[in-house]
Amino acid sequence: MESMIRKKRISLVLPALLLAILLPIQGAGQDVGFEPPPPEGALFLLLPIGAEGVALGRAMTAAASVESAFWNPAGLANLTKSNFLVMRGDPPAGESTALSWLIARQPLGVLGFSYDLLDGGTQNLVDNQGNVRGAFDVRSHIGIVSVATPLAEWLEVGLNMKIVRFLLPCRGQCDDTGVEANGWAGDFGFQSQPFPNLPLRLGAMLAHFGPKFQVVNADQADPLPTRIRFSAAYQMLGHFTDSPDLALWIRAEFEDRWRNSGEATGFYVGAELIAGAEDLVFLRASYSSEGMKEFDESAVGVGLRYQRFELSVARSFTSSVVQDTEPVYVSFGISF
Repeated sequence: MESMIRKKRISLVLPALLLAILLPIQGAGQDVGFEPPPPEGALFLLLPIGAEGVALGRAMTAAASVESAFWNPAGLANLTKSNFLVMRGDPPAGESTALSWLIARQPLGVLGFSYDLLDGGTQNLVDNQGNVRGAFDVRSHIGIVSVATPLAEWLEVGLNMKIVRFLLPCRGQCDDTGVEANGWAGDFGFQSQPFPNLPLRLGAMLAHFGPKFQVVNADQADPLPTRIRFSAAYQMLGHFTDSPDLALWIRAEFEDRWRNSGEATGFYVGAELIAGAEDLVFLRASYSSEGMKEFDESAVGVGLRYQRFELSVARSFTSSVVQDTEPVYVSFGISF
């Protein structure tokens, strides 16, 4: 009898935890009569990675950055130096640790290898008397191979191929709670500066395309959270000053579902003030709004590039009920 009770209790805890880790960006409550869009799998793919991307409110599709392997891979195409980057963050779903190794071989382009671990913490399994019978860890892994190249002076393209894993290993008297899910996904994007005398950059990409993500069995497989993104970035200070040591980029981005478009629309605006010549200081701020969230987000960040080193810090501000503290993200990179 006790075994049956324990199995029943575990069967209730596990789906709740899966929802917590796989659906972190959903709002907590819905209006009466609201019909949510069809479910998607591996929603941890949508979580932001990198302090620069967070500070700019995810408006990264038209940005050239060392963090672009986790955004639009086309943004890597014109890197002139190889880079190694370490990123830490605490999104609502856990703690994120990411690495990116970028090998620049111009004029051919850039080859990148990146990895992200999302640690969702440990959950105890208890019986009706409150005795701990076991525990399981929540982990998701994303491995990325990036290829980016400039096709012309005004056009760059990039491709990501990603291995995606979700693990729920269990210790103790866990019965059948162990879960392991594997899949693959891809990103394809481009960036362009179509007018040589105009500081306007455009970007577009298809993110997280691939087969359905199967957690338990084929009947419970859900499509990946495939997104289409369009972005534009413009350097505003060129109209007010000719100084080459000062720039203000305004970035705007639109995102929608590839399937069931219009049901998860996102709009992002970011501003980046860059001061300096060889050594640079970055001041960043952003605002974002998504149709599936019951709250908007804002973020601020600073960055410093000194000789071969680059450090960025960002903080996100939301009204999310998922966690009480505001997420902080840090990125540190070195070029060689």
